[in-house]
Amino acid sequence: MTALDVSPLGELRIVHVDAALVVVDKPAGLLSVPGRGDEKQDCVASRVRALFADALTVHRLDMATSGLMLLARGAAVQRQMSMAFAQREVHKRYIAVVAGEMALDAGEIDLPLRPDWPTRPLQQVALAHGKPSLTRYRVLSRDTASNTSRVELEPLTGRTHQLRVHLLAIGHPILGDRLYAPTDVGAWAGRLLLHSASIGLKHPGDGSMVQFDSSADF
Repeated sequence: MTALDVSPLGELRIVHVDAALVVVDKPAGLLSVPGRGDEKQDCVASRVRALFADALTVHRLDMATSGLMLLARGAAVQRQMSMAFAQREVHKRYIAVVAGEMALDAGEIDLPLRPDWPTRPLQQVALAHGKPSLTRYRVLSRDTASNTSRVELEPLTGRTHQLRVHLLAIGHPILGDRLYAPTDVGAWAGRLLLHSASIGLKHPGDGSMVQFDSSADF
């Protein structure tokens, strides 16, 4: 399955198209699906459907997050892919730059999460009543001069804002995170330094393993 040479649609880059899948590289600042109000109708879903009318969303990225996002072509593939996500058969990896030099080279963050109801859509760690949430991390590099770390993240669960809240909880908020990080860390970068860099899954058409990759521009 060779990716087709499809011209960019605005700032949204089409990475791969076939009879079952559309894979895009989303820029930071673009919604995944429409929001409320006329000014929030421009999004990944609407832009892709302008080219492929049968494209349906299966998962989302935060507006502030860049990188790879999958869409299904048709309701049958959408159901198949939704089950694959629910059963943790889709493997995602992210790149982030966080505040502080992380002490361990790799580890897991196992902290349950739930909505912070008074400030929704914000999430919070809730040891007693949160949903199980697990993130694996691996340090790619440390920068002593800036006191930051570049990390690869693998969410084993798919909770809202999981990576942002988990990293904040262990004392390493993501640079540019204006929702969760302290003010100085949130203002450190012009955008959230979180990028969906890799997605691997069984192709819903023939069952072969496929992987799509995208380099972070930070």
